[in-house]
Amino acid sequence: MTATLTEKFWNNMSKIHVVLLGAGDGDPVPMSPLARQDDNAIWFITSADHDTFNAAKSAAASKIYLCDSAGHMYGTIKGALSVSDDKDKLDDLWSPMAAAWFANGREDDSVRLMKYTPTEAEIWATDGTTKYLFETIKANITDAKPDAGEYGMIHF
Repeated sequence: MTATLTEKFWNNMSKIHVVLLGAGDGDPVPMSPLARQDDNAIWFITSADHDTFNAAKSAAASKIYLCDSAGHMYGTIKGALSVSDDKDKLDDLWSPMAAAWFANGREDDSVRLMKYTPTEAEIWATDGTTKYLFETIKANITDAKPDAGEYGMIHF
């Protein structure tokens, strides 16, 4: 089960556009994740003056909160957030979505890259809203519990 759930995790993460990222003592804030299974990492492009970037400087223990119907995944991811100076990786991850946040685009002096290295995740991977609604209706008719998808812990 874990290998399948791990594969679903990385596949679904690539479809998620916004997560809540809690780093250090700061409150969780919305951020756009850039998940890359080959790196075993979730990347974030941010500004040098952002609180999460300051927390990343000390490799802060962090948590990602998932609640995204587009990615069909809910749960939490524990890990460490760190600063990355990998300019090639930043170029690879750069997109029009990131450019919208910076006055001078990729050339803006405040552009920074953070690397989130997951250590553990507790997730619920679903098959989508339509399947969930069907399962809920079926459960009400048959008195059975709905099949809401896969649940489990992943250790990276």
